[in-house]
Amino acid sequence: MPRKKSGDTVPSTKKPKSQKPARKQAVTIHDVASKAGVGSMTVSRVVNGSASVSPEMRERVEKVIRELNYVPNLAARAARSGQQRIGIIFSNPKSSNLGEFLMGAFAASRKKGCQLLIEPLLAHPQPIDALKKLIDLGAEGVILPPPICDSLDAQQLAAQKDVLPLSFASGSPRLHSPAVLIDDFSGARAMTHHLISLGHTKIAFVKGDPTHSPAENRVQGFLAAMAEGGLDVPKRWMPKGDFSYRCGLEVGKKLLDVPTSKRPTAIFACNDEMATGLIAVAHGLGLKVPEDISIAGFDDTALASAVWPQLTTIHQPLAEMAETAVIMLADILASGPNASKHDGVVRHYVAPYKLIKRGSTGPASQ
Repeated sequence: MPRKKSGDTVPSTKKPKSQKPARKQAVTIHDVASKAGVGSMTVSRVVNGSASVSPEMRERVEKVIRELNYVPNLAARAARSGQQRIGIIFSNPKSSNLGEFLMGAFAASRKKGCQLLIEPLLAHPQPIDALKKLIDLGAEGVILPPPICDSLDAQQLAAQKDVLPLSFASGSPRLHSPAVLIDDFSGARAMTHHLISLGHTKIAFVKGDPTHSPAENRVQGFLAAMAEGGLDVPKRWMPKGDFSYRCGLEVGKKLLDVPTSKRPTAIFACNDEMATGLIAVAHGLGLKVPEDISIAGFDDTALASAVWPQLTTIHQPLAEMAETAVIMLADILASGPNASKHDGVVRHYVAPYKLIKRGSTGPASQ
């Protein structure tokens, strides 16, 4: 066997150490600008939808954005502004109380100098995706309405991302996080007692969306007052609802388009939109409100005073509640870097409700 000559090398039997693949760097606005042959400011204008960029230039930049799969870092952009960023999720863009809610939120943002990020639930396949979008946009605190305010997954996601959630108008606010609400149970109970005081014993109640926790509290408030008055409620007089005007129309036909002996003398709807639908049905059937049928709602939205006769309802001060929610979040966030963690102080604000008596209710017909 030939000897190994001096200077010969023997192949190593050891396997080379595996090397971790280099981490892919995120594409920056400067990468896009360089490949498109334009300045970074031009790319920024294209991303922001500025009209000052020519169509040809915009097309060139957008093509490079697609090629490089560039995603603007919106959270970092917001952070550079130095403003607090508070996210707001809203569930129903057609709701008559949305405008009042937003006006209160805008008033608070002016006072506190914070930036509002507003995201609709309907723009996402799942409610929690709206929260994810706000987190990606750099929200430090978020206002969650029903039903997402009652979602444990949403609360856990906010905690994981160190974002402070505030439950708005929840019927069962979390003990460990801030909340702004009214006492839905007491409000519904007060309205039912008002109808009983007018001599009504045959009272129907139209339920709200069962996924919204305040709706169940209003049901329980109604039932408590009826029990206190020694009054029974037939099952057919407690139909399911979904808070919509259309639902008021559909339910109204079933409750009112029947012989007088089988008809209630008063109907309490879980919100104003369903109540106004009930009034429309009553008019269509030739029934006088409130002489033949009394109708009451809940929330005191703009609709309540726009219908004829004007609606007796429970006033929920949405503008004040929204303003309080934004200020509460801004103040907690300003208290320090760990503001989104439990600090031992529970901040729940219960806004006062008010029973507003208008022309849609009157003494029971004999």
